[in-house]
Amino acid sequence: MNRTAKWLGAVSGASLVALSISPAYAAGTAAGTQITNTATVSFKVEGISQNAVSGSDTFTVDRKVDLLVTEVGNTTTQVSPGQAQAVTTFEVTNLSNATLDVALSAAQLAGGAAPHGGTDNYDVTAVKIYIDNGDGIFNATTDTLVSYVDELGADQKKTVFIVADVPLDRVTNDVAAVTLTATAAEGGAAGTQGALVTKTTTANTAGIDTVFADGAGAADSQYDGKYSARDDYTVLAAALSVAKSSRIVSDPVNGTTNPKFIPGAVVEYCIAVTNASGSATANDVGVNDPLPAQITYLSTFGVKVDGTVSNGQCTAGTINGTYTSATTTVAGVIPQVSAGQTKTLIFQATIK
Repeated sequence: MNRTAKWLGAVSGASLVALSISPAYAAGTAAGTQITNTATVSFKVEGISQNAVSGSDTFTVDRKVDLLVTEVGNTTTQVSPGQAQAVTTFEVTNLSNATLDVALSAAQLAGGAAPHGGTDNYDVTAVKIYIDNGDGIFNATTDTLVSYVDELGADQKKTVFIVADVPLDRVTNDVAAVTLTATAAEGGAAGTQGALVTKTTTANTAGIDTVFADGAGAADSQYDGKYSARDDYTVLAAALSVAKSSRIVSDPVNGTTNPKFIPGAVVEYCIAVTNASGSATANDVGVNDPLPAQITYLSTFGVKVDGTVSNGQCTAGTINGTYTSATTTVAGVIPQVSAGQTKTLIFQATIK
């Protein structure tokens, strides 16, 4: 900080009253701004006004470096196993009184408590950092893949996304925590990240000194020119189970009255798919059932998909499945099985 003082005028045969001048400092005054205060003293000698004298003081505002990173939403990002480009969202704010480049880095927590509950127990993959285009919604084609924020002005902010893939082998309530760290870098050259800012550790200088004023973030210390925040990915998986049952419909001797499993009898199969309570909804659930050689598919009944189970009894759905004679395989796709729900695929066959 450069500071100069200058007194102008002359004093002759007079006593000066000591003055205390307290200039008003504007919050957020830009680094490098020169602030000048001038005090004027008027006086008389034997009743005659004399030439006034004045004194001025000028100093240069130093640079206060203060970054802030906050997680947007204050909640975990719910993901499914195998999900690509899962997004956590942060806001990076430059609270400094100068334009800065802001270096960005993403790190993964190695165990320990996750920010929104649970314990970090896996790592996401293909981690990338993007700057939002201004709409607050991640889109890989319109947002910008970056390693730093370029020329972030005083009191300006940017929305930043950490984007990553979730491994396929994760289960419900697995948690991966990620940390976004912002580090102050020199601004002034658009399109190029400046060198990391260093603070002034010596006594006040004639130039613009640098003071780190940042707080302690999730993974950094107070007054280190950095700030960090955490978010996490919590897995919600579908937990499917399948049960296959059969019932005798009729036989060639007894018809539908107390039928038995004898050759020529018609058997109805029910494949019931259940999704456990508290699980993620399962979509496009494919069911395949190759038939054993001892039975023959009954085409007059068909394959009924998307039925339900009521009081232990399977009911037929309204969606048609398929039968492939070359492989003697019954198949169908259940559009959706929500948490706590059971859906069915039903077909009939005759015993050879």
